Amino acid sequence: MAKITLSKLRHSYYPNPKGPEDFALRDIDLDWRDGGAYALLGPSGCGKSTLLNIISGLLMPTEGRILFDDQDVTALSPVERNIAQVFQFPVIYDTMTVYDNLAFPLRNRQMDEAVVKSRVHEIAEMLEVEDMLSKRAAGLSPDNKQKISMGRGLVRKDVNVVMFDEPLTVIDPHLKWKLRSKLKELHQKVRATMIYVTHDQTEALTFADQVVVMQDGDIVQIGTPVELFERPTHTFVGHFIGSPGMNLLPCEIRGGGAYFNDTRIALEGPLVSDGHGKNQVGIRPEFVSFGKKGMKARIKKVADVGRHYVVEAIIGDTSINAIVEQDAPEQGDKVHLNFAQAHTRVYRDGWIATELPEAGR
Repeated sequence: MAKITLSKLRHSYYPNPKGPEDFALRDIDLDWRDGGAYALLGPSGCGKSTLLNIISGLLMPTEGRILFDDQDVTALSPVERNIAQVFQFPVIYDTMTVYDNLAFPLRNRQMDEAVVKSRVHEIAEMLEVEDMLSKRAAGLSPDNKQKISMGRGLVRKDVNVVMFDEPLTVIDPHLKWKLRSKLKELHQKVRATMIYVTHDQTEALTFADQVVVMQDGDIVQIGTPVELFERPTHTFVGHFIGSPGMNLLPCEIRGGGAYFNDTRIALEGPLVSDGHGKNQVGIRPEFVSFGKKGMKARIKKVADVGRHYVVEAIIGDTSINAIVEQDAPEQGDKVHLNFAQAHTRVYRDGWIATELPEAGR
């Protein structure tokens, strides 16, 4: 396994890029520790697959370096980097048995057959596919085919990193949670460095110890799932993670305070500055509540999603979502809204503009 370092990485698909807009990746600096579980999360076109292909050696970056355990591998091929990759669609040999599919990467390196047998059975036990070893892969269900594809990536002990590129795209929704759980379990057992690329926040947050959120070729935040949810440092992260995403309310900055609809909003901490820019109050729906006092609002819509209610309220022309577990108001009700101060902050031009109070640092 390896620690992975990306240093001053930029990439453009144009032969002569002229400006930042010509780059698919811009100024990527990143360190991933040996044996960690990581996710690259973002919408289609944000650069996450480009970054994965650069790490794997399938693509040469326009600028910058890739290092494995501080060794520069930028010019090395995927084979020389000892990379294992699992793709959207299972890469297996349908005419082979499950056993032979798992054994193939080892036999291809001319390993002793006793070692091959031991390792195949070890991985098959982890994947819970021991009863399928003699079956031809063509007859497997899509989720089991993807299990075998994962196993082919994990069967070698000499890989530096195992990379997953949207591996659950073709899997039925009711089976995805099983494979997510299995993948997390496998990581805990083999402790390989794993990088998981996805646009699905649930997949990223349930798999990774650290999530890298990307937008338009830039990294906007790196953090644990809790950090990304509790304190997004950019409005994109607040909007992209969560269902529904973070409320963003227009506000004015006056005398060191933030005012929405002429009401001063209690913030998590002091403003970084009174600088100019587009100012917004950010508050997640989970931290909006109803009370006898607070900002006056009207209920526009109530959606029962099973485990809770998503309530849309209106103040002036601004919609505010709230999540409540029980006793939801009804459409048309007049209510009072309250924001949890510890989770209420200002964003300026997209970036967080409030400091944590001393106790929270």
